Amino acid sequence: MATTYNPYENVLKVMDEAVELGGLSTDTYEMIRNPQRELKVYLPIRMDDGTIKVFEGYRVQHSNIRGPFKGGIRFHQNTDLNEVKALATWMSLKCAVVNIPYGGAKGGITVDPTKLSKNELMRLTRRYTFAIESIIGPDKDIPAPDVNTNAQTMAWVLDTYSMLNGKPCPGVCTGKPLELGGSKGRPSATGRGVVISTKLILAEHGKTLSGSRIAIQGFGNVGANTARIAYHRGAVIVALSDVSGAIRCEDGLDADAISKFVEEGHLLADYNESGVEHISNEELLLTDCDVLVPAALENQITIENASKLKCKFIVEAANGPTTAEADAILKERGIVLIPDIFANSGGVVVSYFEWVQNIQTLTWSREQINDMLEDILTKAFAEIKEVVHKKNCSWRMAAYIVALSRLITANEVKGLFP
Repeated sequence: MATTYNPYENVLKVMDEAVELGGLSTDTYEMIRNPQRELKVYLPIRMDDGTIKVFEGYRVQHSNIRGPFKGGIRFHQNTDLNEVKALATWMSLKCAVVNIPYGGAKGGITVDPTKLSKNELMRLTRRYTFAIESIIGPDKDIPAPDVNTNAQTMAWVLDTYSMLNGKPCPGVCTGKPLELGGSKGRPSATGRGVVISTKLILAEHGKTLSGSRIAIQGFGNVGANTARIAYHRGAVIVALSDVSGAIRCEDGLDADAISKFVEEGHLLADYNESGVEHISNEELLLTDCDVLVPAALENQITIENASKLKCKFIVEAANGPTTAEADAILKERGIVLIPDIFANSGGVVVSYFEWVQNIQTLTWSREQINDMLEDILTKAFAEIKEVVHKKNCSWRMAAYIVALSRLITANEVKGLFP
């Protein structure tokens, strides 16, 4: 019988290996292996047909040792506590590896948002915000968008929290609309960070982004922005996928035209242009390319397909797309992988910029935001690279060693209360 994938066990396995390889102190490590708080809430809402339906929601706060909890809220039918715990843990690691003063958290509601109307989604979001209001706030825990949530979702979170607190509270969440205190550059930040990560690792191997052949699994916010930004920098986008299927073109896809097509409400399964072939998601992962960018959900590159991949580099735009078992196969095959906790950290970095602007009543230009993002990621990349060479390890192990070292040191400096 096949073993059920558990993302939380997967992240713990990688953390344990990194602590051993890095020779890190184990005195307070057990505190980092466990979340500080797990909250499960039941959310009754009135549906449009007048019936009442109850949904399950979660908020996991992993660590605030280095600053307030920070992490997105996802709406997905397969969301469960183990997934949210793993995502919260990855957020702690992500903030630590790029050295911004946040801890990690994550939230989710078990729901298929495509089956709810906009008004039902609004009521669900507001009820969820009410349920977690006591544990979030600008100096406690700052939510953001994630899978199937967006700036509109954050506007509802902001309004609900502000009404409950009797004043405007723009710093309570990030990824908001510009009109409500959002930051320029935030919608494209995660995708931009993926492209910066790709550029950095290609340069490390004497290659350039321009002319590199890239396959991207997933065409949501992150995948679409990754495709457009890479396309504008001269990359050849050879394959893309969404929930309906995948498309491939050896001569390259027009990322701008496809984005416009999808924004008009279409799916990739309906996209037909000369030279474009329709393939399965699995075929996309096995596409012959320079760079494979998994930008969908967890558990995509596994022990079953890792030996069949035809890419030279993997840049993880999604959280946890590669299992620990697959990692070992990729390393043996010489496929270079840039891990999620660094590759997709652009979103939380620019969320940090948004939060700083909110709490200090500042406004920065898009150019400032993008320049600061590139500076932070370039510096973090150099720190990870140093560990790669020092420990002769994978980029994932090096990133985890950097992140865990900061978390463990912070724990030891603060001490244990009481």
